[in-house]
Amino acid sequence: MAEIQYCATGRRKEAVAQVRLVAGTGKVIVNGQELSQYFGRETLRMLIKEPFRLTETVDRFDLQVRAKGGGHSGQAGAIRHGISRALLKMDENLRPILRKAGMLTRDPRMKERKKYGQRGARARFQFSKR
Repeated sequence: MAEIQYCATGRRKEAVAQVRLVAGTGKVIVNGQELSQYFGRETLRMLIKEPFRLTETVDRFDLQVRAKGGGHSGQAGAIRHGISRALLKMDENLRPILRKAGMLTRDPRMKERKKYGQRGARARFQFSKR
């Protein structure tokens, strides 16, 4: 018998995370590695587990994640977004809790592009009057 799984995609900056939620014991696998192995910083691990803590579903689901693009911080944010969406697919009644905490909103901040004839997005070459 196939167990029920909930899949969702989360995004932040340049990072994209495909999240698969399956009933289990709270085991988290990111790109084939344990969560603590993949994310060295405790703050990022806490960020990822936040949707579970808010919805009181800690240690009720196993998590399979494929994350790509961006850096560790962006990937952690994308995973959090994906988990929130997957939890919503599981139970629509969790929407007010997740919405109030801002878990369902995709963070729109992106890197600003470099402008032509300049050093960077905002940085300019030094101006000389003489």
